Amino acid sequence: MHALYVVSVWLHLLAAMVWIGGMVFLAAVVVPALKSPELAPSRVALLHGTGVRFRRVGWLALGTLLVTGLLNLLLRGYGLTQLTSAALWRSSFGEVLAAKLVLVAVILALSLVHDFVVGPRATRVLRTDPTSPAAARVRRAASWLGRANLLLALAVLALAVMLVRGAPW
Repeated sequence: MHALYVVSVWLHLLAAMVWIGGMVFLAAVVVPALKSPELAPSRVALLHGTGVRFRRVGWLALGTLLVTGLLNLLLRGYGLTQLTSAALWRSSFGEVLAAKLVLVAVILALSLVHDFVVGPRATRVLRTDPTSPAAARVRRAASWLGRANLLLALAVLALAVMLVRGAPW
């Protein structure tokens, strides 16, 4: 059982690194690089291609995080009885876990909206008229959704550390 737990935690950490690292790379490297004048003619195609490629990787990472997160709880001895116990959710561990789960739910909702509503809309509008007010609005919306997801992911990471090392309160 211990070997399975170690593998599950390793996969959980790897998926978190891929997902968060990918978002940081997009925000800190890809998007600023696309602002250079020499990339202007292919900016929309590059951003779309990068986004679609990362969307696949990101959702695979998120799926891995969900499966391994549940497995990690089970392998740490938190079965259905414990997870439905009010005592767990009143404990420091339970409060941190609840906060983490709420943020994960928000991240999943924002990711769905970003990846399957706003992102595709941004691509359509930017391909049609990249200088229009509509393009500026939808580009800003996609950007803010991405930033919010990154900040929430960093908060989830902090909560994950607290789950294994204890909350500071």
